[in-house]
Amino acid sequence: MRIPLPLLLAALLLGGCAHQNIKHKDGSSSSREFSVANLAKSDVDVACELTQREALKSLRLLTDKLYKRNPQEYRKAGMESVEAATARLFDELPKWPESHLARLNWEESFKLTFLEGYTGDRVYAFMSALTSMVMASYNHKSQFFITDELSAQKLYNSARNVEIAVWKLSSAKLPSGARYLVSNTLDGEIANLSFEREFGKLIADQDLLALLIEDRSNRAITRTLQGVATFVFLPI
Repeated sequence: MRIPLPLLLAALLLGGCAHQNIKHKDGSSSSREFSVANLAKSDVDVACELTQREALKSLRLLTDKLYKRNPQEYRKAGMESVEAATARLFDELPKWPESHLARLNWEESFKLTFLEGYTGDRVYAFMSALTSMVMASYNHKSQFFITDELSAQKLYNSARNVEIAVWKLSSAKLPSGARYLVSNTLDGEIANLSFEREFGKLIADQDLLALLIEDRSNRAITRTLQGVATFVFLPI
C-alpha cells in the first residue's frame, strides 16, 4: 500500500517526537510505539489510552499487594503463588471484551467479597469487580479513535465507586473483629499506607480524565453526594 506523502510526513514527525521517554524508578519506560493508526486519534483519545494504561497498572499492583497481605486467598483458588494468582486476573485483559470479566456483575462481586460465609478467593472477587467496573467506564475498549466518545459521567462515577470500595475494604470486619482482607496496616509506630496511595492515584486518574472529557464534550457531570457507608454504587 502506498502511503500519501502528507500522511508519511506526519508519521515521520510524530515518530521523531516519540523518543522523549519518561524513565520510572523501576526501570520501565512510558514510551509508546508509533503506529499509523495513531494518526486517527485526537490528543484526548491518546489521553484516554494513557490514563487507562495507568489505571490498569495500579489495579495490577493492588492485586499483587492484596495477595501478599492475604496469601490464604490465592490458596483457596488452588494457585501456587502471588504471581500466578495475579496473572489469572490480568491475563484476561488481552482478550477483553470476550473475557467473562467484561460481563461480570461487578456490584455483586464486590458484595461477595464481604459476605461472611463466602469460601472463595476474596481478593479475586474484589479486584475482578474493580477491574470490570473500571473497564466498563472505558466502554470495555482499550483503543480510542476520533469517532469514539467516552462518558465523563461514567468516569466520574467510577472514581466515586472506587472510593466506596476502598472504604468498605478498610472498614469491614468479620464477627471475630478481623478484617475480611488486610490492606493498610500499622507496622510498629509507622503506618503503611501504600494501598491508600495507590487507590488515591487511581481515583485521581479517573477524575482527571472525566474533567477532560467533560470539557471536550461540553456535557456537565452530575456530581452526586454519595455516602460511602451505604455501599451503594453509582451506575456505569
